[in-house]
Amino acid sequence: MISSIPADVRQGMRDSLTVLVGAAPFGFLFGALAVENGMTVFEAVLMSATLFAGASQMVGIDLFGTKIAPWLIVFSIFAVNFRHILYSATIGSRFAGYSTLQKAIAFFLLTDPQFANAESRYESGKSVSFRWYMAMAVPVYVLWVIEGALGALFGNLIEDPHALGIDFLLPIYFLGLVMGFRKRRNWLPVVLASGVASTIAFYLVGSPWHVSIGAIVGVVFAALIAGSDEEPSPQKNEIDLVSNV
Repeated sequence: MISSIPADVRQGMRDSLTVLVGAAPFGFLFGALAVENGMTVFEAVLMSATLFAGASQMVGIDLFGTKIAPWLIVFSIFAVNFRHILYSATIGSRFAGYSTLQKAIAFFLLTDPQFANAESRYESGKSVSFRWYMAMAVPVYVLWVIEGALGALFGNLIEDPHALGIDFLLPIYFLGLVMGFRKRRNWLPVVLASGVASTIAFYLVGSPWHVSIGAIVGVVFAALIAGSDEEPSPQKNEIDLVSNV
């Protein structure tokens, strides 16, 4: 029966497994913190289902219920998710065969690991088919919402989630995603530039702005060094040869 499932669907489901394991603690943690900050179980589940962005949801529950203007909360969440604009600009070209509705669904389900896996799949010469994309994204989305609900219902049973060290799983997973692109040209200087800029911004500007600032600096730096080491065109080589003669 399993053999009757298309290969790209089976691969997408396999690709989702590591994400499910890495994201699970944060799904539970979000639900627990949401209720602790005054949200109902329904509100926590609704936020997970509609926003579907772990870091932004954490920022949101810290700001909801305070005397901060609503537009500032929205802007703060936008700042954390700004990197998704950069992701979309890149991955959009991989959706050439998608319909408008499929693209809308794909962009809604776009996450950091979804982007990284799609890019790796594309670079290996495989098609980023809609079936593969959904087979990976849907399990992550469904489990994220369920984990938020369970965390909201039973999170009070764990007095100190951080003491268990489970919050360290997702950073390790993200480090693995970054390392997966280490063979790309200029990978190390771009990572260093982005990391240094994000660290400085964290201390000078604060969270969540350091996330977007680090991403922007990395993109700009990558564009600058990519333009500086372009291979000369054949026409330019001929001109240089003539001038040397």
